[in-house]
Amino acid sequence: MTRQIIDLSMPVHNEMKLFPGIKPTSIEIFEDWEQAAKTLGTWEKGVKSLTAHYAITVSDHTGTHIDSVKHIRGPEAPGVEGIPLDMCFSDGVVLDFRHLEFGAGITVADMEEAQEKIGYKIKERDIVLNMTGASAYNDQDRYLKDHCGMTEEATRWLISKGVRVMGTDAPTYDPPVWAMFEREHFWRAHKVMEDEDYWHIENLCNLDKLPSHGFTISALPVNWIGTTGAPVRAVAIIDE
Repeated sequence: MTRQIIDLSMPVHNEMKLFPGIKPTSIEIFEDWEQAAKTLGTWEKGVKSLTAHYAITVSDHTGTHIDSVKHIRGPEAPGVEGIPLDMCFSDGVVLDFRHLEFGAGITVADMEEAQEKIGYKIKERDIVLNMTGASAYNDQDRYLKDHCGMTEEATRWLISKGVRVMGTDAPTYDPPVWAMFEREHFWRAHKVMEDEDYWHIENLCNLDKLPSHGFTISALPVNWIGTTGAPVRAVAIIDE
């Protein structure tokens, strides 16, 4: 048996595209190799190069990340520390919605059609990932507006199947901001978190490199306490 690991995580760098309102990413060297030698006193002993390190500033919603229910429920709700890790390592399913118009809300009928198309029945604890196609241009401005997104009804449909972790290759699990304002439907998929314990992953990539099912997803969040989200190094594990 051979094992293939496919990276589903968006590269994090200073020029990356971010959702409106997200604090800009800053990755800068804080102390270089020579400075470390001077700080620790080895420079005078002839050891003029030691260990460099970088200072990194990111939002808890930068790049590929998972949202906690605190993101919606408010300050008293569980943060990332409340996300069960066993829910973040499970069988994966990819549903293809690249045929939908930009701004479309993914309906229950769309979910059922996508499930039928791949000949698979979504089961409890599956991690279901929506392929919108947006990750193909996640380095362009259009990434923030050219994608579809989930409706409240479709999100609750997944939860009714026993799915608690779900995701998208777009910058938000909902439709893009312009479409939400056009319909005056604001963050309705996110707001399912008000009364359901579910968690979604945003800014995934490489979903087009995966089979529709028959693989494992690992999307373990960084162990940040009290935050509304956290980065994940999402990968797909395919055993052949």
